Formats: sequence, structure tokens, C-alpha cells
Amino acid sequence: MNNMFCDLETGVCGDASENAVQTINLKQPQKKIKLYYVTDPICSHCWALEPVLRKFKAQYGQYVEFHTLMGGLLESWEGFADVKNGIGSPSDVAGHWREVGEHSRMPIDGSLWYDNPVQSSFPPSRVYKVIQKKDENLAGTFLRRAREAVFAFNQNIGEDSVLIRIVNELGLDGKEIVNEAAKESSQQLLDQDFVLASSMGVRGFPTIIMVNEENHGVKIVGARPLENYVKGLEQVLSSGEKLKEQSLPGLTELLEEEALLFSKEIEVMYDLAQDQVAAYVQDELSSNFYKQKEILGESYMVKII
Repeated sequence: MNNMFCDLETGVCGDASENAVQTINLKQPQKKIKLYYVTDPICSHCWALEPVLRKFKAQYGQYVEFHTLMGGLLESWEGFADVKNGIGSPSDVAGHWREVGEHSRMPIDGSLWYDNPVQSSFPPSRVYKVIQKKDENLAGTFLRRAREAVFAFNQNIGEDSVLIRIVNELGLDGKEIVNEAAKESSQQLLDQDFVLASSMGVRGFPTIIMVNEENHGVKIVGARPLENYVKGLEQVLSSGEKLKEQSLPGLTELLEEEALLFSKEIEVMYDLAQDQVAAYVQDELSSNFYKQKEILGESYMVKII
């Protein structure tokens, strides 16, 4: 505050070091709309959506305030039936998951449904909510790691031991987090998501709802192409201005953040054909930065720690 005084020469009561004539911009920054992504850790179509949703965030995240809600896909197998997909027991899920994986090219094994089925998606959902209280971004990372585990690597994320390992790898105390997630207070957090999702008319996953300040919005159900979400955003903003795309992160930056990327994710992010990915990766990444691996007929890149 040493410069705060009334100066006779400049005629300023305040910071006399400021220029007498300055250019200013009073245009208000772009108002953000709210985007609610209703999902579940074992939702196969949500897994299929990941490449598109990541690109949408990268290009248009400046317009959007993201909120991820857990939807509660499977509380237990008692009384559960998905008639549309022919699912009445755990073993019925395997074929459905394989179809989604083959169609989307986001790797899905699914054989755990025969010999070690997930009994409920609530445990990983509650872990997500516990981590979300501490760090929203870290909760998103947990959700990604949990999906990698269950879909590609065939691990039962309904089991405490698997959840503890995933959380430990995030740098948190896995046992402590999983124990907290088992408490009634954590189920109450999950129930709040269920109530909010229900109030917006959500009946399936993934569902994305975009809402503006006037509470007008759009609801997009299912894993859709990128242009559906872009059109939805344009509709909700209703400013008449063409959306401005942010620059995409380089592959090094993206892999640094994500740690693991499947070929399909690289293809979608950078508009590549499948047979272009290998050359693109070689051009963009240092050989000592990543390892290339393969699972279920799909290649993927892992950051070397």
C-alpha cells in the first residue's frame, strides 16, 4: 500500500504509478452452462463414450461447468432385470459387454461375469463420492482407473481389495477411503446424486444434460457422436455466436495426464484412422516416455513412470 496516496501532479488518489490513459475491455467473460454427466462405473456405453467426451472437454470445456453424477446402475442382482438387453443374471452381461467393446473399439473383456461377477456398482460409486469430497479431479481419475480395471483388465471393482489398490495408486490411503465409503454417510452422498438425476428425468446411462442460467437445456441419452454434444451446447448457449474450439493438447501432454490411452482414444482426439496411429505416436512421443502394449486386439500406450 506504499503507493496509495493523493498525488497533485497526476490527480490520482490511489496508485499513482498507473498510466493516465489505458485501454480496457469491459466485455464479460463467457458464461458457462452446467453439464451433468450421469454415469456408473460399470456402464459399458459410458466406457465407449470416453474418447468423445474427452475431446468435447478439450475443445469446448471453456463453455462448460462439468458435474459428474453417479446413477446407480446395479444395487444388487436380487430382482434386477434388463429386459431390453436380455440381462437377468450376471452371465448375461458378458455377451452384451463384448458387443459394446467390438462396436466401440474400447476394449472390454467381460469374462469376469462368468466366474467372478460384480455384485453391485454401489461400492465403487461410493468410493467416487468419498474422493470427490476431497478432490474433484482425483475423483475423475479414480473413475477412469476403475473402468480400465473392470472393462479392459477384467478386475472386479466391487471387491474391496481391488478398490484399495486403485485408490492407493492415486496416492491416497485406499483402506481408509474404502472403509469410509462403506459408511451410511457415504451412501447418503450417493443417494443425493440419485435424487438429482431422477429430478432431471434420467432413466439410463450415459445421459448428458446441459442447462443454461434460464434453466433451459437439452438432454442427450446414450453414447453419441461428438457433433451431437456440440449441437446441444450451441442450442443451450443460444448466443448466435459460433463456438470457438480450444487447441487440443499434444499427445505428450495428454498421456502425461491420462497415463494410459487406447488407440481409439488417440484416433478420436486427433482425427486419425486406425492405421495412422502408430506413425503418429512415433512422431509425437519420445521412445523413453511410453510403452506400447496390446489387449483384446487393441493397442494402447502407457506412460513410463
